[in-house]
Amino acid sequence: MSGVKRTALALGLAFLYAPILVLVAYSFNASALVTVWGGFSTRWYGVLLADGPLIAAAWVSLRVAAAAALVATLLGTLAALALERHGRFRGRGLFSGLVHAPMVMPEVITGLSLLLLFVGTGLERGLSAIVVAHATFCTGFVAVVVAARLRGLDRALEEAAADLGAGPARVFITITLPLLAPALAAGFLLAFTLSLDDLVIASFVSGPGATTLPMRLYSQVRLGVNPEINAASTLLVALVTCVVLAASWLTGRGSKAA
Repeated sequence: MSGVKRTALALGLAFLYAPILVLVAYSFNASALVTVWGGFSTRWYGVLLADGPLIAAAWVSLRVAAAAALVATLLGTLAALALERHGRFRGRGLFSGLVHAPMVMPEVITGLSLLLLFVGTGLERGLSAIVVAHATFCTGFVAVVVAARLRGLDRALEEAAADLGAGPARVFITITLPLLAPALAAGFLLAFTLSLDDLVIASFVSGPGATTLPMRLYSQVRLGVNPEINAASTLLVALVTCVVLAASWLTGRGSKAA
Protein backbone atom coordinates (compact mmCIF):
# COMPACT_ATOMS: atom_id res chain seq x y z
CA MET A 1 0.00 0.00 0.00
CA SER A 2 1.43 3.36 -1.03
CA GLY A 3 1.90 6.31 1.28
CA VAL A 4 -0.96 8.21 -0.36
CA LYS A 5 -3.35 5.29 0.20
CA ARG A 6 -2.24 4.93 3.81
CA THR A 7 -2.78 8.65 4.41
CA ALA A 8 -6.21 8.55 2.79
CA LEU A 9 -7.16 5.50 4.85
CA ALA A 10 -5.93 7.14 8.07
CA LEU A 11 -7.83 10.35 7.35
CA GLY A 12 -10.97 8.42 6.51
CA LEU A 13 -10.82 6.40 9.73
CA ALA A 14 -10.06 9.52 11.75
CA PHE A 15 -13.03 11.32 10.20
CA LEU A 16 -15.34 8.42 11.08
CA TYR A 17 -14.10 7.40 14.52
CA ALA A 18 -12.31 10.39 16.08
CA PRO A 19 -15.58 12.03 17.23
CA ILE A 20 -16.69 8.76 18.84
CA LEU A 21 -13.37 8.39 20.64
CA VAL A 22 -13.63 11.97 21.92
CA LEU A 23 -17.16 11.26 23.17
CA VAL A 24 -15.98 8.12 24.99
CA ALA A 25 -13.02 9.94 26.52
CA TYR A 26 -15.12 12.82 27.82
CA SER A 27 -17.63 10.43 29.39
CA PHE A 28 -14.88 9.87 31.99
CA ASN A 29 -14.39 13.60 32.56
CA ALA A 30 -14.62 14.71 36.19
CA SER A 31 -15.66 18.20 35.15
CA ALA A 32 -19.28 19.12 34.49
CA LEU A 33 -18.10 21.08 31.45
CA VAL A 34 -17.81 18.83 28.40
CA THR A 35 -15.14 21.03 26.80
CA VAL A 36 -12.86 21.23 29.86
CA TRP A 37 -10.94 18.17 31.04
CA GLY A 38 -11.08 17.95 34.83
CA GLY A 39 -9.44 14.58 35.35
CA PHE A 40 -10.50 10.96 35.10
CA SER A 41 -13.72 9.98 36.86
CA THR A 42 -16.62 7.54 36.51
CA ARG A 43 -19.03 9.77 38.45
CA TRP A 44 -21.23 10.37 35.41
CA TYR A 45 -21.96 6.68 35.03
CA GLY A 46 -23.29 6.73 38.57
CA VAL A 47 -25.39 9.78 37.74
CA LEU A 48 -26.65 7.96 34.65
CA LEU A 49 -27.74 4.90 36.64
CA ALA A 50 -29.69 7.18 38.99
CA ASP A 51 -31.48 8.93 36.12
CA GLY A 52 -34.89 7.25 36.19
CA PRO A 53 -36.36 8.71 32.95
CA LEU A 54 -33.24 7.82 30.97
CA ILE A 55 -33.15 4.25 32.29
CA ALA A 56 -36.87 3.89 31.53
CA ALA A 57 -36.26 5.08 27.96
CA ALA A 58 -33.45 2.53 27.63
CA TRP A 59 -35.77 -0.30 28.65
CA VAL A 60 -38.36 0.91 26.15
CA SER A 61 -35.73 0.86 23.39
CA LEU A 62 -34.62 -2.66 24.31
CA ARG A 63 -38.19 -3.99 24.33
CA VAL A 64 -39.04 -2.31 21.04
CA ALA A 65 -35.81 -3.48 19.40
CA ALA A 66 -36.33 -7.09 20.50
CA ALA A 67 -39.95 -7.17 19.28
CA ALA A 68 -39.19 -5.40 16.00
CA ALA A 69 -36.19 -7.66 15.32
CA LEU A 70 -38.29 -10.76 15.94
CA VAL A 71 -41.01 -9.62 13.52
CA ALA A 72 -38.45 -8.49 10.93
CA THR A 73 -36.61 -11.82 11.15
CA LEU A 74 -39.81 -13.76 10.52
CA LEU A 75 -40.96 -11.58 7.62
CA GLY A 76 -37.48 -11.23 6.14
CA THR A 77 -36.96 -14.99 6.18
CA LEU A 78 -40.27 -15.61 4.44
CA ALA A 79 -39.43 -12.95 1.85
CA ALA A 80 -35.99 -14.47 1.22
CA LEU A 81 -37.49 -17.95 0.81
CA ALA A 82 -40.03 -16.60 -1.69
CA LEU A 83 -37.35 -14.84 -3.73
CA GLU A 84 -34.71 -17.58 -3.67
CA ARG A 85 -36.67 -20.83 -3.63
CA HIS A 86 -39.69 -20.17 -5.82
CA GLY A 87 -37.95 -19.13 -9.01
CA ARG A 88 -39.64 -16.71 -11.36
CA PHE A 89 -43.21 -15.86 -10.52
CA ARG A 90 -45.54 -13.11 -11.61
CA GLY A 91 -44.80 -9.93 -9.73
CA ARG A 92 -41.39 -11.11 -8.48
CA GLY A 93 -39.68 -7.88 -9.49
CA LEU A 94 -42.32 -5.76 -7.79
CA PHE A 95 -42.21 -7.92 -4.66
CA SER A 96 -38.41 -7.69 -4.51
CA GLY A 97 -38.57 -3.93 -4.91
CA LEU A 98 -41.13 -3.59 -2.15
CA VAL A 99 -39.03 -5.70 0.22
CA HIS A 100 -35.84 -3.76 -0.40
CA ALA A 101 -37.29 -0.26 -0.88
CA PRO A 102 -37.27 0.67 2.85
CA MET A 103 -33.49 0.11 2.88
CA VAL A 104 -32.89 3.05 0.53
CA MET A 105 -35.93 5.16 1.34
CA PRO A 106 -35.15 8.36 3.32
CA GLU A 107 -36.16 7.83 6.94
CA VAL A 108 -38.17 11.05 6.94
CA ILE A 109 -40.32 9.75 4.08
CA THR A 110 -40.72 6.36 5.76
CA GLY A 111 -41.67 7.92 9.08
CA LEU A 112 -44.14 10.36 7.53
CA SER A 113 -45.81 7.69 5.38
CA LEU A 114 -46.17 5.37 8.37
CA LEU A 115 -47.61 8.20 10.44
CA LEU A 116 -50.23 8.89 7.77
CA LEU A 117 -50.99 5.16 7.58
CA PHE A 118 -51.48 4.86 11.33
CA VAL A 119 -53.66 7.98 11.46
CA GLY A 120 -55.73 6.76 8.51
CA THR A 121 -56.27 3.30 9.98
CA GLY A 122 -56.88 4.55 13.50
CA LEU A 123 -53.88 2.74 15.01
CA GLU A 124 -52.86 4.48 18.21
CA ARG A 125 -49.34 5.82 18.23
CA GLY A 126 -47.12 4.24 20.88
CA LEU A 127 -44.97 1.17 21.43
CA SER A 128 -46.94 -1.00 19.01
CA ALA A 129 -46.65 1.62 16.29
CA ILE A 130 -42.89 1.91 16.79
CA VAL A 131 -42.49 -1.88 16.63
CA VAL A 132 -44.43 -2.03 13.35
CA ALA A 133 -42.48 0.90 11.92
CA HIS A 134 -39.10 -0.54 12.86
CA ALA A 135 -40.02 -4.00 11.58
CA THR A 136 -41.01 -2.39 8.28
CA PHE A 137 -37.59 -0.98 7.47
CA CYS A 138 -35.60 -3.80 9.11
CA THR A 139 -37.27 -6.60 7.11
CA GLY A 140 -35.29 -5.80 3.97
CA PHE A 141 -31.96 -6.06 5.78
CA VAL A 142 -32.89 -9.46 7.21
CA ALA A 143 -34.06 -10.63 3.78
CA VAL A 144 -30.68 -9.73 2.25
CA VAL A 145 -28.75 -11.65 4.92
CA VAL A 146 -30.96 -14.75 4.74
CA ALA A 147 -31.09 -14.70 0.93
CA ALA A 148 -27.30 -14.66 0.76
CA ARG A 149 -27.20 -17.71 3.03
CA LEU A 150 -29.85 -19.51 0.97
CA ARG A 151 -27.82 -19.02 -2.21
CA GLY A 152 -24.86 -20.70 -0.55
CA LEU A 153 -26.70 -23.76 0.76
CA ASP A 154 -26.13 -27.17 -0.76
CA ARG A 155 -29.54 -28.14 -2.17
CA ALA A 156 -28.39 -31.76 -2.34
CA LEU A 157 -28.97 -32.13 1.40
CA GLU A 158 -32.60 -31.08 1.09
CA GLU A 159 -33.10 -33.23 -2.01
CA ALA A 160 -31.62 -36.24 -0.23
CA ALA A 161 -33.99 -35.77 2.70
CA ALA A 162 -36.93 -35.50 0.29
CA ASP A 163 -35.83 -38.66 -1.52
CA LEU A 164 -35.82 -40.49 1.80
CA GLY A 165 -39.48 -39.65 2.31
CA ALA A 166 -39.41 -36.42 4.31
CA GLY A 167 -42.15 -33.97 3.47
CA PRO A 168 -41.51 -30.28 2.66
CA ALA A 169 -42.26 -29.16 6.21
CA ARG A 170 -39.97 -31.75 7.76
CA VAL A 171 -37.18 -30.96 5.29
CA PHE A 172 -37.43 -27.29 6.19
CA ILE A 173 -37.46 -27.90 9.95
CA THR A 174 -34.74 -30.57 10.11
CA ILE A 175 -32.43 -29.51 7.25
CA THR A 176 -33.00 -25.98 5.99
CA LEU A 177 -33.71 -24.21 9.27
CA PRO A 178 -30.58 -25.46 11.11
CA LEU A 179 -28.44 -24.46 8.13
CA LEU A 180 -30.06 -21.02 8.15
CA ALA A 181 -29.59 -20.55 11.91
CA PRO A 182 -26.41 -18.39 11.70
CA ALA A 183 -28.03 -16.12 9.11
CA LEU A 184 -31.23 -15.87 11.15
CA ALA A 185 -29.26 -14.92 14.25
CA ALA A 186 -27.19 -12.39 12.29
CA GLY A 187 -30.31 -10.90 10.73
CA PHE A 188 -31.99 -10.65 14.13
CA LEU A 189 -28.98 -8.87 15.64
CA LEU A 190 -28.73 -6.52 12.67
CA ALA A 191 -32.42 -5.62 12.93
CA PHE A 192 -32.03 -5.21 16.71
CA THR A 193 -29.18 -2.74 16.18
CA LEU A 194 -31.04 -0.74 13.53
CA SER A 195 -34.11 -0.48 15.74
CA LEU A 196 -32.09 0.43 18.81
CA ASP A 197 -30.36 3.31 16.99
CA ASP A 198 -33.38 4.76 15.19
CA LEU A 199 -34.49 8.28 16.03
CA VAL A 200 -36.26 9.73 12.99
CA ILE A 201 -38.92 7.08 12.37
CA ALA A 202 -39.64 6.61 16.07
CA SER A 203 -40.13 10.37 16.45
CA PHE A 204 -42.94 10.28 13.88
CA VAL A 205 -44.91 7.35 15.27
CA SER A 206 -44.25 7.51 19.02
CA GLY A 207 -46.87 8.58 21.52
CA PRO A 208 -47.17 9.30 25.25
CA GLY A 209 -45.16 6.84 27.32
CA ALA A 210 -43.25 5.57 24.28
CA THR A 211 -40.04 7.55 24.45
CA THR A 212 -37.03 5.58 23.21
CA LEU A 213 -33.45 6.15 24.32
CA PRO A 214 -32.35 8.02 21.15
CA MET A 215 -35.38 10.30 21.49
CA ARG A 216 -34.57 10.95 25.14
CA LEU A 217 -30.93 11.72 24.38
CA TYR A 218 -31.87 14.04 21.55
CA SER A 219 -34.30 15.97 23.73
CA GLN A 220 -31.62 16.40 26.42
CA VAL A 221 -28.96 17.45 23.90
CA ARG A 222 -31.21 20.28 22.73
CA LEU A 223 -30.92 21.74 26.24
CA GLY A 224 -27.15 21.31 26.30
CA VAL A 225 -24.61 18.49 26.29
CA ASN A 226 -23.36 17.18 29.61
CA PRO A 227 -21.05 14.28 30.55
CA GLU A 228 -24.05 12.15 31.54
CA ILE A 229 -25.16 12.13 27.89
CA ASN A 230 -21.62 11.18 26.92
CA ALA A 231 -21.78 8.26 29.35
CA ALA A 232 -25.14 7.08 27.97
CA SER A 233 -23.86 7.39 24.42
CA THR A 234 -20.71 5.44 25.31
CA LEU A 235 -22.76 2.55 26.71
CA LEU A 236 -24.96 2.61 23.60
CA VAL A 237 -21.90 2.54 21.33
CA ALA A 238 -20.48 -0.38 23.31
CA LEU A 239 -23.75 -2.32 23.06
CA VAL A 240 -24.10 -1.70 19.33
CA THR A 241 -20.45 -2.64 18.74
CA CYS A 242 -20.89 -5.95 20.57
CA VAL A 243 -24.07 -6.74 18.62
CA VAL A 244 -22.46 -5.89 15.26
CA LEU A 245 -19.40 -8.01 16.05
CA ALA A 246 -21.64 -10.91 17.05
CA ALA A 247 -23.63 -10.57 13.81
CA SER A 248 -20.40 -10.47 11.77
CA TRP A 249 -19.08 -13.55 13.57
CA LEU A 250 -22.30 -15.46 12.96
CA THR A 251 -22.32 -14.45 9.29
CA GLY A 252 -18.72 -15.60 8.86
CA ARG A 253 -19.43 -18.82 10.69
CA GLY A 254 -22.36 -19.51 8.40
CA SER A 255 -20.24 -18.86 5.32
CA LYS A 256 -17.54 -21.28 6.49
CA ALA A 257 -20.13 -23.94 7.28
CA ALA A 258 -21.48 -23.65 3.75
